[in-house]
Amino acid sequence: MRYHRLGNTDLEVSRICLGTMTYGEQNTEAEAHEQLDYAVDQGVNFIDTAEMYAVPPRAETYGLTETYIGNWLKARGNRERVILATKVSGPAADRNYMRDAPIRLDRRNIMAAIDGSLRRLQTDYVDLYQVHWPERPANYFSRLGYVHEEADTVSIGETLAALGELVQAGKVRHIGVSNETPWGVMRYLAEAERQGLARIVSIQNPYNLLNRTFEIGLAEIAHREAVELLAYSPLGFGVLSGKYLDGQQPPGARLTRWERFARYRTAESVEPLRAYVGLAREQGLDPAQMALAYVNSRPFLAADIIGATNMDQLKTNIASIDLELSSEVVAAIEAIHRRQPNPCP
Repeated sequence: MRYHRLGNTDLEVSRICLGTMTYGEQNTEAEAHEQLDYAVDQGVNFIDTAEMYAVPPRAETYGLTETYIGNWLKARGNRERVILATKVSGPAADRNYMRDAPIRLDRRNIMAAIDGSLRRLQTDYVDLYQVHWPERPANYFSRLGYVHEEADTVSIGETLAALGELVQAGKVRHIGVSNETPWGVMRYLAEAERQGLARIVSIQNPYNLLNRTFEIGLAEIAHREAVELLAYSPLGFGVLSGKYLDGQQPPGARLTRWERFARYRTAESVEPLRAYVGLAREQGLDPAQMALAYVNSRPFLAADIIGATNMDQLKTNIASIDLELSSEVVAAIEAIHRRQPNPCP
């Protein structure tokens, strides 16, 4: 395993981070614990979750992922061995089962959210607490063509002040954002300086061969401001493994079970996806490992958040850390990207 110091913190995180959103929906608690055991044995020390999980979110599975992780931490007695990240949900009118409505990024919600997460995780603190998505309308979750909307939203300053209280109280060591825009990241940094509060240290956004939009505005911020990328969906919901090519519908797979996860199965993605998978196979590489190895090599990356629903997938994904792509393969990847950049933003 390789490790990386996250931003300007003292957290040495594994380059491979274990994503857990399937726990409680596609994975049982026993399967979750098996994955966690294997990942830690392989040197993974970074675990990412969220209060909203399991995914897709619904009342019946709300909080199960954190509960499974908390039970594992208690059973293994290894809290100090892992770096634990979770998230507070942004506005969600359809998720009032989480706590008293309205669900927003105000102080009341943030305080309730962290206490719930700590209780489920059976710990006194989390190492990284992230805002899952912004309060304001903006271009995230694949939205394009920015249209300005004035809305009655909680300000970034108010959200940051509440997060700062958590840091002061010792419930949270560091804070980060997710699904943010360049403007949003810079506002968090400006408010931190203005109010003398904790700075965000990470941004968890999608990044993969079909979606490299992070490079357009956020990569420079990651370098200059030490707000580094935690890349989610590095396999584009699994499509970059090639398992969905030619209309395949693997039994039990996420895109087979739920139509809502169509972000990386579009008409625009067919040609570049076939090209990436074809390149990997021509080079004798596993397509999933090639896609992950490319993400692992990015200089603005802190960690690559992998996920799996079975142990074979997990082993393949973690092993991608040992794959170093040749300059020829990287050049071929860039050529495919130039022909059709970011088909699935």
